[in-house]
Amino acid sequence: MNSFALADCTTVEAALSQLKDGAVVKAGGVDLLDRIKNGTDAPARLVNIRNIQSLRGIHSTPEGLSIGALTTLAEVADDPTIRAQYTVLADACGHAATPHIRNMATLGGNLLQQLQCWYFRSAEFQCLRKGKEQCFAFSGLNQYHAIMDYGGCPSVAPSSGAVALLALDGSVELTSAKGKRTVAIREFYVQPDANPHRFNVMAADELLTAIHIPKPAPGTRSAYQKYGEKESHDWAIADAGIVLEMDGITCKRAVVAMGAASPVVRRSSEAEAALTGKAITPETARAAGKASMTGAMPLSMNAYKLQLFPVAIYRTILLAAGQMDRDPSAAG
Repeated sequence: MNSFALADCTTVEAALSQLKDGAVVKAGGVDLLDRIKNGTDAPARLVNIRNIQSLRGIHSTPEGLSIGALTTLAEVADDPTIRAQYTVLADACGHAATPHIRNMATLGGNLLQQLQCWYFRSAEFQCLRKGKEQCFAFSGLNQYHAIMDYGGCPSVAPSSGAVALLALDGSVELTSAKGKRTVAIREFYVQPDANPHRFNVMAADELLTAIHIPKPAPGTRSAYQKYGEKESHDWAIADAGIVLEMDGITCKRAVVAMGAASPVVRRSSEAEAALTGKAITPETARAAGKASMTGAMPLSMNAYKLQLFPVAIYRTILLAAGQMDRDPSAAG
């Protein structure tokens, strides 16, 4: 591990003044420490924002919900308002990693995780995402990689929080010395074909300071489930965030968000169309799961996801609709 300077900041202004010369921000530090240990990051300066109290807290507003970027995953998962009205987000944060990590990791940090591709995470492989010309996953070990929308890089989006926030039409607040701007989650992440060296649209002089979620429409129900090889602490190999706006037994609007399917979190318009205007039943939920695989192109070792995702989406739709209990085989 390389030596580095540490700037310990207690205000947003102080932190912004340190964002220069390749400085890297540290909040909970869970993902950052892994990258430093792996040798994929070697910052000369860490800007510690953990002690900026103004970036903590969950606040209800007339428009919906505002969550400070330093609010921990455990705090989000345990909040009564989020659990009752934004269940998909409580589920996503409450089943991420382990209880210990959920008490350290922040929602902002969860959204800013870098790729979980083992080639990208290894200092021994200089891949496309590091400015080189080769992606090793196409001809290598790719059982956990993308099956959709991957272009030149089949890495997968690692953030469970992003799946939930996409389902909820959430947005992030980015702050720089010039002011603030708000970016919808659906526009926050960068597809590798658009720019293989960028993971999101945040500039080097910006901090992610808050997350905003609009108030759910009356009759909204939601849920999230993830599936992995190990309970609780692994990243998902398939996960689904479902939001259903119900009018009696009829679904007026559906959102089907998917993680671990593509390089950025995605919505399945085909699955949503299979639910909209229909009663939620096992048959319509199964049809939505099947429709979610439209356009899928599995790699040499991950065709199993073609069976796993439809089941995950089917079961999570019925969980959101109150017609099925949480799947005991889901991770977390």
